Amino acid sequence: MIKKIAAIILSAMLLLTAFPAYASSGTMPELSAPAAVLMDANSGKVLFEKNSHKKRACASITKVMTLTLVMEALDSGRLKLTDTLTASAHAASMGGSDIWLEEGETMSVDDLIKATAVASANDAAVVLAEALCGSEETFVAEMNKKAQLLGMKETTFKNCNGLDAKGHLTSAYDVALMSAELCKHKKIFDYTSIWMDNLRGGKTQIVNTNKLLRTYSGITGLKTGTTNQAGCCMSATAERDGLSLISVVLGCGSGTERFRDSAVLLDHGFANYTLEKLSLPEEYSDSVEVKDGMEKTLYLACDEPGSVVIGRNDSGKITTEYKLKKEVKAPVKTGDTIGEVNYYLGQKLLKSCKITAKNSIEKRSFKTVAAQLFGALFS
Repeated sequence: MIKKIAAIILSAMLLLTAFPAYASSGTMPELSAPAAVLMDANSGKVLFEKNSHKKRACASITKVMTLTLVMEALDSGRLKLTDTLTASAHAASMGGSDIWLEEGETMSVDDLIKATAVASANDAAVVLAEALCGSEETFVAEMNKKAQLLGMKETTFKNCNGLDAKGHLTSAYDVALMSAELCKHKKIFDYTSIWMDNLRGGKTQIVNTNKLLRTYSGITGLKTGTTNQAGCCMSATAERDGLSLISVVLGCGSGTERFRDSAVLLDHGFANYTLEKLSLPEEYSDSVEVKDGMEKTLYLACDEPGSVVIGRNDSGKITTEYKLKKEVKAPVKTGDTIGEVNYYLGQKLLKSCKITAKNSIEKRSFKTVAAQLFGALFS
């Protein structure tokens, strides 16, 4: 019993040594990674960057895009978690990290996603790709189309799993963009938060390649990657007090450096930034008077302003500018802009919310008044 307790304590000490907690600091983080970025997952605001647009290999972080297309297929109904897929000879031939699928072996979509997200299985990723597009090549073309739509200007995919291939390149910034896209599919966190699980009815055990799941408070995912060309890479996602962050490090010299740099970046974000909720001003009115209209009152709509990420030192310093005409002149169409609410930090505009017409109002004229009277007489 004493030996068992000692072993547990030693393991805990080793984990803490490998991935230390970093104190709050306003200084920029020092990283071993040659390329990195820290991004707010919801707004896409970059909070820190280092060579973030330099083209590099990213190994299995490629699977972030693969999983994005898979999650989209699930949402659209093209794919179901209960569907059973069959491994092709091509899928079974993958090297690197895999779950040793054999040609002709079947597995559910649920388990294949689990294998891809948790164990970074190259063979499982190819099975999913082939199921959606018929071939990995066609699927990769869809990956590149999606990359263009997301504004990933430094990215070219050559395969769906991240094995080293000539011209298979991206950037830390682009990885953050596609990670933010995947994070929109909340279901993915059911997989990326798994530490240990089983496949094949318990015959195959898988352990998550993301060791921060055991050491970092608020970690939710996302994907690691390691190849000779790419080095040790990681896209890490975490959330605290509503603030969702994505840290990306590419080209680290070791797994320990990868996890340390990811923790440093996330700590920098949580220590120095906060999510501040915005609200409509007290004087906001949901209606305005109408001049020369068939109706006297125009009802208004304004989207909830939501929240913004700001520096902790700027908390409470946001000012609001409310612009609304006291009276509008008919005609007015639904959706017309009637005013706006602007939110500033100093001179910097953080967010602008349009105030629009909820209903249409015709201009009063002899013709419209006559038609209204005629309708009233015979109604």
